Amino acid sequence: MNPIRLTRDVLTPIGKGLGVTISHLGKMLGTRGRAKFTVEYPEERREQFPRTRWRHYLTRYENGLEKCIGCSLCAGACPARCIYVEAADNTDHARFSPGERYAARYEINMLRCVFCGYCQEACPTGAIVLRKEFELADYDRKDFLYTKQMLLEPIPIRPRQVRASDEAPKAAPRSEAA
Repeated sequence: MNPIRLTRDVLTPIGKGLGVTISHLGKMLGTRGRAKFTVEYPEERREQFPRTRWRHYLTRYENGLEKCIGCSLCAGACPARCIYVEAADNTDHARFSPGERYAARYEINMLRCVFCGYCQEACPTGAIVLRKEFELADYDRKDFLYTKQMLLEPIPIRPRQVRASDEAPKAAPRSEAA
């Protein structure tokens, strides 16, 4: 075989490939202190951006009443049309919200949601909020239809206030004479 052809066809491409490899190795070793880090996800979680919007929640007042008054402004503002609200009237015997109406049925199809936050901005009472919980994966399509029970925050538990009459009587001091 001709030595010129051997150099041109075999040794030159090998040399170029080794040159690229060595240059990338040099860059990697040079930026080793500034390299990106890996987060061990289930145990550690990265800090999210302040404007992050993920999972929807229906909030309550301190006394446990729902903030949602069933006005359907969130459904009207939603560009994906993934929110369905069915309103009903409050009665004196069954009161769910402080207003005249409440959301008897509230559903969000999370597969259609684009997490834009327009529903949160449109709500006059601040009932629907998007929080930073981002673990929304599931295995079945029907599980992505979030109902009112899934969206409602639990009723806040207030600590019981202890009155002076509820306190246990204090024992009388012992006398040293006995």
